[in-house]
Amino acid sequence: MTDPNPTDIETLFTPPLQVAETHVSRIFLTGDRAWKLKKALTLPYLDFATLQQRRIACDREVELNRRTAPELYLGCRAVYRNGDGQLGFTPRGEPVEWLIEMRRFPSDATFDHLAAAGKLDAKLIETLADTIAAFHAKAEMVDAGATDTVTRTLAFNDAAFARRAPDCLTDAELTTFRTVLQAEFERQRPLLARRNAAGRMRHGHGDLHLRNIALIDGRPVLFDCLEFDDGLAEIDTLYDFAFLLMDLLHHGCTDLANRALNRYLEASGDYEGLPLLPLYVALRAAIRCHIAAMTLAESDAARRYLALAQAALQSDGARLVAVGGYSGTGKSTVARDLAAGLVGYPWGAVLLRSDVLRKQLQGRALTERLPQDSYTAEASRQTYAALLEAADRLLRSGSSVVLDAVFGRPDERMAAAAVAKSCGVTFSGLWLEASREVLVRRVDARQGDASDATAAVVHWQLEHLQSPSEVEHGWNAVDAAGDRTATLARARAALPAS
Repeated sequence: MTDPNPTDIETLFTPPLQVAETHVSRIFLTGDRAWKLKKALTLPYLDFATLQQRRIACDREVELNRRTAPELYLGCRAVYRNGDGQLGFTPRGEPVEWLIEMRRFPSDATFDHLAAAGKLDAKLIETLADTIAAFHAKAEMVDAGATDTVTRTLAFNDAAFARRAPDCLTDAELTTFRTVLQAEFERQRPLLARRNAAGRMRHGHGDLHLRNIALIDGRPVLFDCLEFDDGLAEIDTLYDFAFLLMDLLHHGCTDLANRALNRYLEASGDYEGLPLLPLYVALRAAIRCHIAAMTLAESDAARRYLALAQAALQSDGARLVAVGGYSGTGKSTVARDLAAGLVGYPWGAVLLRSDVLRKQLQGRALTERLPQDSYTAEASRQTYAALLEAADRLLRSGSSVVLDAVFGRPDERMAAAAVAKSCGVTFSGLWLEASREVLVRRVDARQGDASDATAAVVHWQLEHLQSPSEVEHGWNAVDAAGDRTATLARARAALPAS
């Protein structure tokens, strides 16, 4: 008995029926269900030619996607052909095809649609970053090497670019790009070799772009992970995340890309891996580039992906901005808003917050309140030392950095300026100011933030700490008593041109 073709499968479902297509699947949408068919094809990176291979792929897809979207993946269903040739789900002899049964959600709920409609905001993106970090923390550790992953991807990209459509991308521009990409790979070999020992090699999602994330019941859900080749999904968690970052940049969501990156770093603590991000984003963009380059109709998209890959490998020059002030001045808000627009890599600056780092150093959750003994002079010294050490490391790798801390002592402010000087980058210090009444009102209104400041802390700071004097080089006072928009405008105006 022959396998059914995709058109035959349509007879299983009661109209109205919608059919969606990808290069490896056909999805039938009816009622509150989506049914996914694996096409019987063989490609360089997968083989679904036989019924058994498609069944294994369907089972694996359900198993892996239930890690992040158990409410969507209902199971695999066998399709049978009865005596008169009709297809159905009633068991009759041997199955002739296998389908994945999924709970259907609105097509415009995926994050690519939300991005196009301007419906992605900072809160949703930060929730998504938290979701990804939590998934990575629980994902199975694998005995794989980040170096091997990159080597395999480079070889795969070279082979794929060789099959591009004629006149889509020139040999000269691809040769130049490969040379720069290979050089970055060689430069990062030592760090790549350390990722396994750091516990960052995991069985991740593998295909984490905006179209594979949906807003369901008000929360982001990761689905449609890469299931056909474990080697392509057993990767560095930062490489997994880099697909999302690259796709946000491709959609023109630079501010949200920066917000996603910094929230993911805060949740995962993976600042050590940041120097790999240019390589990882470039690889993700290159993969999308060669897929688009398969047809002349997508040549414009291929060129945009190639431009993004090239930009990811080139920092425009780093700078260090320190945002200080007493609790309640809005340091974190200003620092976060400034980070996206600073020179450096396309995703903006890395935000380092003393409140976050203090809790990371003690292995605490970001919103967990610390005991009073966590705020001794020695504990603060250690926090500032770690903050500036991280800034030094990131600046030397080409990233701009924004520091968010009180900086209430002259030696702390001098140390920040010294880091910038040592790294040969521009330094700017912003000291935010507001009245005692404004500060107390703001800290009393906080919820779900990493800061533990209270009204009592504000009063203590005002009595014991010092604002910068007029002779302190690089520090400028900023009136922060107004609303967010006004304060941000003043902060940006106080920054010298890079």
